[in-house]
Amino acid sequence: MGCPVQPWTPCRCPTGSPTHCKEPHRHVYPERNPDPALRSWVSSAQAEGADFTLQNLPFAAFRRQGSDEAYRGGVAIGDQIVDLAAVAQAGIFSGLAAEAVQAGAREQLNALMAMGQPAWSALRLALSRPLREGAAEQAALQACLVAQADAEYTVPARIGDYTDFYTSVYHATNIGAQFRPDNPLLPNYKWIPIGYHGRASCMNVSGTDFRRPQGQTRPPEGSHTPGFGPSQRLDIELELGIFIGSGNAQGEPIAMADAEQHVFGLCRLNDWSARDIQPWEYQPLGPLLSKNFATTISPWIVTLEALAHYRTAFTRPADDPQPLPYLDSPQLWTEGAVDVQLEVLLQTPQMRDQGVPAESLIQTNYRHAYWTIAQMVAHHTVNGCNLQSGDLFGSGTLSGPTLDQAGALIELTTGGKHPVTLANGESRTWLLDGDSIVLRGWCQKAGAARIGFGECEATILPARQG
Repeated sequence: MGCPVQPWTPCRCPTGSPTHCKEPHRHVYPERNPDPALRSWVSSAQAEGADFTLQNLPFAAFRRQGSDEAYRGGVAIGDQIVDLAAVAQAGIFSGLAAEAVQAGAREQLNALMAMGQPAWSALRLALSRPLREGAAEQAALQACLVAQADAEYTVPARIGDYTDFYTSVYHATNIGAQFRPDNPLLPNYKWIPIGYHGRASCMNVSGTDFRRPQGQTRPPEGSHTPGFGPSQRLDIELELGIFIGSGNAQGEPIAMADAEQHVFGLCRLNDWSARDIQPWEYQPLGPLLSKNFATTISPWIVTLEALAHYRTAFTRPADDPQPLPYLDSPQLWTEGAVDVQLEVLLQTPQMRDQGVPAESLIQTNYRHAYWTIAQMVAHHTVNGCNLQSGDLFGSGTLSGPTLDQAGALIELTTGGKHPVTLANGESRTWLLDGDSIVLRGWCQKAGAARIGFGECEATILPARQG
């Protein structure tokens, strides 16, 4: 009996039977992760340090800059975008790939996300083949390209719900030590993926600037009246965003073995935080105004399929609590983590005026996360919660094991006690008006094609007056 997710072959499950298959994500079509040596006729895809190689092919929603065109799905290759609406109109593909490109041609990517992993794979493969050097379909696909320099982007999916997790034990420990030096981690942290529901309406695509938030702060010493005004301790949170593809029915949890089939892909995410507003408001229900004013995501979603060569073993210290059964699987320990290099850069107004590029502040890696993508999905649904296509998870601040890998200024400056000095002599404890933050992410190693995420950038505008 054939594998139920054809054309992904061969089936690696022990029986080859759709009834007994326990590893649906392991049905691999050999070409879905093209040979790293393959090259595209789009020459910029081979440029040194190129994010959008032939082996990547991430998705976004775009239109030509300054136009009144409808937004539609696009796929990056080098410095170009494959316009999925143009591909659909040209009738280049057939079968499942043709259905997927029609779904991807809509204003946002939810319909494509809802089709599931076989459709995503079919579309990526159908795009990869004609983009390769020597492809007979080059002329047909070349007519469907739009230069990224001519494009503008919107949030790639209609985000119904946003959940922010807390998956870095280093971040949790660093923050906890500032408030509870003798007991930095709360007792639940190593047992359960901690998360809270955020607000999706303030999700902005990269390049969207925002005003400094205002709110109440703790009463100053000697007063019983809280302060009010613009936040003076505005911070970043270096995160990855996880877009849900196909959802689940309410009451039907997603098992660890199936979890990644429900993930469309990853993006860069900066969950800005007002550190002076949060301590006054967060008890007993958690943060509100300190977090809901803006979250910035990169326009490009990199599929898990594109990251296959960068999967790595998940580790947990032997003397730590081991995952409960619903958070465990054989695949967790062999390929549960993802080796994504992460960077935060800062450009101050002075640097901008002087033509000085953004300066690197932080470099770390997603493989340091204490909880994985699959564990977040499994935990979020174990109570019967139904995820929907386009829902977004934030990984939480992704700090590494040393302080120079801290994913937020509150860690990097030890709660504001040790300002960061920049190369031009300026210093920062917290972000000032006019500061621009850029997040970058990429995967790179010998024997594999580079996979990049593009940039996630925004500039802080002064608080609204009056």
